[in-house]
Amino acid sequence: MPRLEDAIKNMVEVFVENAKEDGTLNKDELKNMMEKEFDCAEIKGSLPSMDFDKAMGRMDKNHDGEVNFREFATCVAFIANCCYNKKTGKGKGCGRKGEGCH
Repeated sequence: MPRLEDAIKNMVEVFVENAKEDGTLNKDELKNMMEKEFDCAEIKGSLPSMDFDKAMGRMDKNHDGEVNFREFATCVAFIANCCYNKKTGKGKGCGRKGEGCH
């Protein structure tokens, strides 16, 4: 399978495996998923200090207390952009440590 297609498939599978039947994640489910799914020491190392209430507030655009797939995909895109900036030395990085998704 082509790499980009595989990346999309994996992103969908991770969300579906961790979301409730209604297709949403609450704060604890999101935190558990991130702890389980990230191997990168820099990302994983920032999880304990991350303010998940603040991260949820940034991700939860419709303010229902849950993260749906669209909101999750936006967060993944933000993290991917941070990884791109780190790899290439371009951009402004990811914001302050523990800030979470934008």
